[in-house]
Amino acid sequence: MKTARQAARQRRQRRRLVLGTTLAVTAAGVLAYLVMGSLPDRKAEAGHAAATPAATNQVRATPTTETGTPSASATPTATGTPTPTAAATTGAARPSATATPRPPRRASTPPSSAGRIRPNTTYTGVATAYEAADGDGACLFGPSPDLMIAAMNTTDYEMSRACGAYVLVRAANGKSITVRITNECPLPCAPGQLDLSQQAFAKLADLKVGRIPVTWQLLSPSTSDTISIRYKTGSSPYWCGIQAIGHRNPVARLEVRTGGGWRQLPRTEYNYFISANGSGCGSSIRVTDIYGERLTITGIALRPNVVQPTGVQFARH
Repeated sequence: MKTARQAARQRRQRRRLVLGTTLAVTAAGVLAYLVMGSLPDRKAEAGHAAATPAATNQVRATPTTETGTPSASATPTATGTPTPTAAATTGAARPSATATPRPPRRASTPPSSAGRIRPNTTYTGVATAYEAADGDGACLFGPSPDLMIAAMNTTDYEMSRACGAYVLVRAANGKSITVRITNECPLPCAPGQLDLSQQAFAKLADLKVGRIPVTWQLLSPSTSDTISIRYKTGSSPYWCGIQAIGHRNPVARLEVRTGGGWRQLPRTEYNYFISANGSGCGSSIRVTDIYGERLTITGIALRPNVVQPTGVQFARH
């Protein structure tokens, strides 16, 4: 039989075994908890991945169109942080379609020297008639070789910039006529209005009508004439006025050669370019039309009120 001492010893051993097993189980639980806590949360990771798309879904290279302008989808969105992939780099390097406007067509771009009356532009107004006599008028060209001429309203006359312009006039009935501007039609002539010689008006409608709606536009006609130069009466080495006559296209500017180079002369409403101090009077002359073509003219003597031919003409447009 077991003694009391042996029984007590066995009870102490069982208690130690139970305590050790409990501590081991507890330690194993703590360790398992720590290990599980250190592992990533797959649900959270999956949720984050769904909320943050890859950079290639946000910025993608879009093929350029035939005009070389990429479409608007090449513009990256504001969300997400793009990864520096080749697709993202290509897409970011291209401007958006709105950042690169298509250049205007050359035909629709007016010359920089043009005033109110511009090529490739149709104007609307009315046509009236006046007695033109020999065809001379505010432009001071002198008698006209024909009376297919017109006076331009003051607004479009624009301080004589319209002088010498050829204008195609069309009436509502389908008839048309080409006239040359030699005169100014003061108020009450309205912008767009043309006061035709009676001979020109009669080509469009009966003179008794008196007033008809028209459209008109600038022409650059075929001509065998060349430009002539005339010094105004009273011109001298100390003051002079210079005029160009017979030009195909409207004259935008006139310059004279001086010791310091080319000098642009101011234009008057009576169609002469004035050198108030005589600078350049009698020297070389340079005329420029509204298309920007420059013609240099030499050998013109300072002879007042004498029309001197030059042998040159502006190109046709």
